[in-house]
Amino acid sequence: MRLALFTDTYDPDINGVARTLKMLTDYLGRQDVEFKIFAPRSEPQDYVTSNIHRFNSLSFFLYPECRLAFPSLVQIKNELEEFGPDLIHVATPFNIGLCGVYFAKKLDIPLVGSYHTDFDHYLKYYNFEFLSKVLWKYMQWFHRPFKRLFVPSSETLTSLEKHGFLNLEIWGRGVDCTLYHPFYDKLAVRKKYKIRRKYLLTYVGRIAPEKDIHTLLNVANSLPPPLNDQIQWLVVGDGPMREEIEQNAPSNMLFTGYLSGQDLAEVYSASDLFVFPSSTETFGNVVLEALASGTPVVAANSGGVRNILQTGVNGILCEPGNVRDFTQCIIKLLINDSKRKQLGLEGRKYALTQKWDTINENLLHQYFEVLHGTRYRQKTVSTLDGQK
Repeated sequence: MRLALFTDTYDPDINGVARTLKMLTDYLGRQDVEFKIFAPRSEPQDYVTSNIHRFNSLSFFLYPECRLAFPSLVQIKNELEEFGPDLIHVATPFNIGLCGVYFAKKLDIPLVGSYHTDFDHYLKYYNFEFLSKVLWKYMQWFHRPFKRLFVPSSETLTSLEKHGFLNLEIWGRGVDCTLYHPFYDKLAVRKKYKIRRKYLLTYVGRIAPEKDIHTLLNVANSLPPPLNDQIQWLVVGDGPMREEIEQNAPSNMLFTGYLSGQDLAEVYSASDLFVFPSSTETFGNVVLEALASGTPVVAANSGGVRNILQTGVNGILCEPGNVRDFTQCIIKLLINDSKRKQLGLEGRKYALTQKWDTINENLLHQYFEVLHGTRYRQKTVSTLDGQK
């Protein structure tokens, strides 16, 4: 099988969509599935390989990590005709995604897609709620031709069903439990960031309105002084609100900028709690990374995060935007060492079941099902199982 992937964000962009697609293409490479990627050029140092075609681009105002590219239709057509894909996968609804939909129809190539971001939820944070109906009409039109539309969680699937989307299937998310684990040197992390307080509470993600970052700041400012004196906050990430949040942050809140790889994994591992107030997640990759690191999570009871956390089992779910609820949950966990340990162990146990290869193997079977029908898929699964 040959796959053409059209996306408006891809590695080395720092966001969940780019990371998910990179994990997919790495898996396809190991399965000897040929693929060609059409994506924006976001940095001068973007690595160049024969299977990635990049186009000049600008950042998208609602989501700067997604790019608005300026693709050449002639170049795309020539490359597609030379490559001869069996299937086109469109991952984003912007310029390059539109090209994928257009050429799937023009060249009569089966089309599938994936839905990663609830842009409708973003509108209220940027005072564009009046565009909601227009956005949903566009998204319905854009995704209508897809033979399969892969979504990251059952919460997202249910939401899209209510808006009339068809052919929905779940394509979950995994986590690398060899990178994210609880066994890093926690003292070394504390020395690195000069942390002397008893508790380390961490947030990882964009510092942007749609992540409900104001709730995080209000929670940090609402903890009772005797306990707050023992807390160090670490905010990992960057975004349009960083300067504002830093100016209003308490003295015990440190901003690291973006971290990745082992640097990020070490921070998760050294944290006593991971606090994530965002209510706009279709999945919540960072929540799963924290669980893999054995770190208890306090998060908003919304979106895809609901499918990861069982409150009181491997984390705590709070009412979105409710500062008091978040504050009380944090206090209860900080004064209960045994409960934090229990949540951490259960979180790690759950994360170990979420393997990228298993998840992407299922997606590959879905691809084959689109191309060859259910019988072929069942035969493929049986054959693969027999080889294990």
